[in-house]
Amino acid sequence: MTLENNPYEVGLERLVNLDKAADFIGRDSLRKISRQGTAQKLVGVELGGGKMDMNMTRYPVKGGGFITSCVYSPRLKKNIGYAMLPIEKAAEKKLRIEAPGGVRNATVVPLPFIDPKKSIPKAS
Repeated sequence: MTLENNPYEVGLERLVNLDKAADFIGRDSLRKISRQGTAQKLVGVELGGGKMDMNMTRYPVKGGGFITSCVYSPRLKKNIGYAMLPIEKAAEKKLRIEAPGGVRNATVVPLPFIDPKKSIPKAS
């Protein structure tokens, strides 16, 4: 999240209390966004291809948007990252990423990145 983003774009709307008694900076803007919706949305992605080092470079997504960061997860044994996508593209499941070394396939996945079946044992 940067100063260019708002809580609704990055999945933090649960932390916004527009009915708070005390006044706060941005309330009117957040009310407007709450009513109208956002133009973009942060989603989780799994990226195909070889292991990726930690990267904060914006890799373009074909058709709009960009990867904000990505890294290989040794625990999940896959490349994971975040993509900021135009709202009309955020519901897509398959993406194509322009990364160094060529185009990579990516799949939009739920956040947070977890092992839902608990099939990966934790170290003791």
